[in-house]
Amino acid sequence: MACDEPAALSGILMRQNSSSAVSLDFQPDADYRFVEALEDRYKCAYCHLVLRNPHQTGCGHRFCQQCILSLRELNAVPTCPVDKEAIKMHEVFQDNCCKREVLNLHVFCKNIPNCNSKIMLGRYQEHLQQCLFESVPCTNDGCCDQILRKDLEEHLSWHCKYREEMCQYCNKYVLLVNIKNHEQNDCPDYPVPCLHNCSQIILKKETEKHHAVCPEVEVDCPYKQYGCLVKVKRGKLAEHENGALREHILQILDKNSQLEEQITDLYKSLECKEIKIQQLAEAIKKCEKEFRQFTQLLGKNSNLMVSTQALASHLDKSARLESHVKQLIQMASQQQSKLDLQPLFDMIENVKQKIALMETYDQRLVVLEGQSSKHDLQINIHKAQLNKNEARFKLLEGTCYNGKLIWKITDYQMKKKEAVEGRVLSIFSQPFYTSRCGYRLCARAYLNGDGSGKGTHVSLYFVVMRGEFDSLLLWPFKQKVTLMLLDQSGKKNHIVEVFRADPNSSSFKRPDGEMNIASGCPRFVPHVVLENTKNTYIRDDTLFLKVVVDLTDLEEL
Repeated sequence: MACDEPAALSGILMRQNSSSAVSLDFQPDADYRFVEALEDRYKCAYCHLVLRNPHQTGCGHRFCQQCILSLRELNAVPTCPVDKEAIKMHEVFQDNCCKREVLNLHVFCKNIPNCNSKIMLGRYQEHLQQCLFESVPCTNDGCCDQILRKDLEEHLSWHCKYREEMCQYCNKYVLLVNIKNHEQNDCPDYPVPCLHNCSQIILKKETEKHHAVCPEVEVDCPYKQYGCLVKVKRGKLAEHENGALREHILQILDKNSQLEEQITDLYKSLECKEIKIQQLAEAIKKCEKEFRQFTQLLGKNSNLMVSTQALASHLDKSARLESHVKQLIQMASQQQSKLDLQPLFDMIENVKQKIALMETYDQRLVVLEGQSSKHDLQINIHKAQLNKNEARFKLLEGTCYNGKLIWKITDYQMKKKEAVEGRVLSIFSQPFYTSRCGYRLCARAYLNGDGSGKGTHVSLYFVVMRGEFDSLLLWPFKQKVTLMLLDQSGKKNHIVEVFRADPNSSSFKRPDGEMNIASGCPRFVPHVVLENTKNTYIRDDTLFLKVVVDLTDLEEL
């Protein structure tokens, strides 16, 4: 009884399964490297690859399950490619014994030589799910990088552009690839320069608040209402007021004269209105008198029609006069309200007070002249100090590019006094480099101490600065650093502190700003040792500090 459909073969295959190999399988098209040479009995007679789900025919040859189905699809009566005998489908059976042997064959991991594991073929896929040298996709949304599984955690923490980093200004978490755009456009705490070039750095959210006090913003002169139309920067407003004092006083006096003339004109206008009102009142009285006379005549005159017409004429005239008087009284009342002089009196009094204030400016000018003299003296002192600094800078022009710094600190007592008084807490050395295109570094000293050494020690720190070639260097900085206080006696009794940079510290990452947080020794050398006259660390009020970076294993660009 023959089975002529592929489904029949599938039914046969499903009836025979090895429970020990149910969960084991492998990909048929992979290029496997077997630990031992693959024997022919484990190869498919059709595809000549390792048997996958092997089936044996009546003629004794083994085929992959898919290959048996392919032979059935090619020919109505499939034939064995080895002995050319017809394959009877009802004689085909699943060879579970061979399947177990195949799945137990050992192969090398495809990630050899990095991974030296030897795995059973049936456990190959399971091994790849755990192999540290298997390439896997980054789990961050938007990142298309393929990374070795062993490097995935480091990639997610340090290298992935789509990882979340905290904004250093507003402390919000933002994708690293978007952090620059966030800082410049969305971050309310991002520092920006003033739009009016006042040299101040302000938070973006405080721009409007700063605009109200910025010394570079142009504002109207406070005496604009008196005629001064000058616009001047807020920082120079006081200078303008002092310089234009005479003009402002003249403008105020001129404004005062104009107000007095307006008051005089208003008084004259009011007197004219009062005179006109009196004239109208007299006209009303005259009309009333004539009305009484006509009333008496009306009783005596026999001609009623004439008297009536005369009376009506006078009544009309009286009504018109009365209406005219009412209009004039209303106009006079309105004019009176308009001529309320109290605000003018108040304004004049205010102007008088400002004139009195202006008169005090002469005394202020005398005081300012005295202050100006003091400022000139201070400027001369600063010029002398600048000349001294310039001479010192010339001595420091020779920058080192070999990872070594010799730092000469002059005027030790004066600089320590400034540190004790809180005026200059710390000083920086000139920059030095590990090579021409290497790390940019410097030293920082607290002559009165810092942290646990404050007031008792000199604190010495090592600082990583932002350089021109940072994008080409390896980060974080990992070199060994030696800090030294040099003995000036020639006996080489130097004070030495050595430490290796911690790659997990923010002090040694690639700088985001001008320089990183300093790292070093807060208790580098006690004052009692440094300033002891028996020692020779200070001579001529000068000491020397040395910083040496170990360049071993540091690749030069």
